[in-house]
Amino acid sequence: MDELHDTSAQGTTSMQALAELLAQKNLLARADLPATPIAVCGADCDSRVVEPGHLFVCKGAHFNARYLQAALEAGACGYVCDESLAPQLAEAAPGVPALVTNDVRSAMALVSATAWGHPNQRMRIAGITGTKGKTTVAAFVRSILDDGEPGAHAATIGTLETYDGIERFASRNTTPEAPDLWRHLAHAASCGLDMVMEVSSQGLKYQRVEGLAYDVAAFLNIGVDHVSAIEHPTFDDYLSSKLKIFEHARVALLNANLDPAHAARIEQAAGTCAQTLRFMAGETQADGRAAEFCATNLQAREGGMFFVAHTPQWSAPAHIALSGDFNVENAIAAIAIAQLMGCGQEQIVRGLASCSVPGRMDVIRGADDHVTAIVDYAHNGMSVSQVLSSVRASYPSHRIIAVFGATGGKGAERRFEMPPAAAPYADHLIFTEDDAGPEPVERICAQMAQATPEGTSHEIVLDRTQAITHALAMAHEDERPCVVCVLGKGHEARQLRADGPAPMTPDPQLVRTLLNAQPPRHTKTEGASHGV
Repeated sequence: MDELHDTSAQGTTSMQALAELLAQKNLLARADLPATPIAVCGADCDSRVVEPGHLFVCKGAHFNARYLQAALEAGACGYVCDESLAPQLAEAAPGVPALVTNDVRSAMALVSATAWGHPNQRMRIAGITGTKGKTTVAAFVRSILDDGEPGAHAATIGTLETYDGIERFASRNTTPEAPDLWRHLAHAASCGLDMVMEVSSQGLKYQRVEGLAYDVAAFLNIGVDHVSAIEHPTFDDYLSSKLKIFEHARVALLNANLDPAHAARIEQAAGTCAQTLRFMAGETQADGRAAEFCATNLQAREGGMFFVAHTPQWSAPAHIALSGDFNVENAIAAIAIAQLMGCGQEQIVRGLASCSVPGRMDVIRGADDHVTAIVDYAHNGMSVSQVLSSVRASYPSHRIIAVFGATGGKGAERRFEMPPAAAPYADHLIFTEDDAGPEPVERICAQMAQATPEGTSHEIVLDRTQAITHALAMAHEDERPCVVCVLGKGHEARQLRADGPAPMTPDPQLVRTLLNAQPPRHTKTEGASHGV
């Protein structure tokens, strides 16, 4: 049997061996174990996925002992916990084998990698980080690796979906906790799949990828995001967390046009890797240096972007179904990653052309082309500016209406950055709900209105469905052809509110339904300078 498909290759360790490993790393406070070895074949921190022989990790200051009881009932052989939880859990589960640690996050990562048999050693892994573009680049790479053949050749962990060859579900975190991460890696290795991962700043900060080695780590860009009391207290903490990806990589792949304010620091961090390569949508950097991977002759046409891709080994025409120069930059990053993972020119070009990315620059046209809608996941200042500047360049004579909101409880800077980012390109802004979570949507929208540059036309429509309906009706009634940009949610089918997630019609579906219901105007409208 091929080693990559042999599940026994995951290996089995023991709680005693794990105790020794933690002791070597000065992470073991106490081991409550019998003399007889206790076999371990996996690790979990979610009691719902525990299987017999797995070690259960009890984490969190408010951990409830009933989760441990559920894990033990499912067959867990023992548990790992922080010193602060040890007395409570020893009372709740007397006599159960336990590893008590002085640093549960570091211990969890170390134990998980070993319990799952270090599956990363039997597969190729790409890690992708950046403030924007991670999901698009990951989708491009996965499409290239799959090469349009029956059956997947790549697993993925990211913002939209987790797929490991065995499990497939909408992701809860961009980068999961270490026990979940290593389970997915083990599943992927057993199915003969390579892994394409989006790596979040939270995943790097909280050691979720500790012990993992990437064949290539791509750093796409950096901007202010995820700065809040519950995420990163400062931008420096956010950037420092992002830079940790290079501690886990053999090859660093950098955007050749990084923000000059941070480029030197990023380059220095990447210097710890064995090799540093660069990509860009263009021929030379601002300082005149060439990037190893680049795109020239960019053209926006009906059906997407067309360009010539250049790598150290070949040059060839390429096409993506998405619009915008920034998506060519994403495509070049994907080309570099795929080539470094062993893919050839023909496979790369085919994979790019066949890729679709849900919720990314999804163009939906009305019956008579008077109204065009574009749905995109853009949800911070950088991405909003990129999307709307691209739309403005493609539709210079159209009226542009942008509908978007900002998340509550995290990423608080977004509500103040997005209105100024949108104002130079949009004729009218509509602020609405976008995962307000624990905060009143009224307050978030009011803050966005206050952050809107003076003289910019804007309004607040709290209900998202009503906001989109209103925007499309405005566009239909306008004498000029219009583009309605619906930003933030992409393909998502739920709205996060204070009382939990609520179902919603995904933006693309709602927009199509509303546009199909509009009667044709029977007027000829001016087309875009080049189609998005």
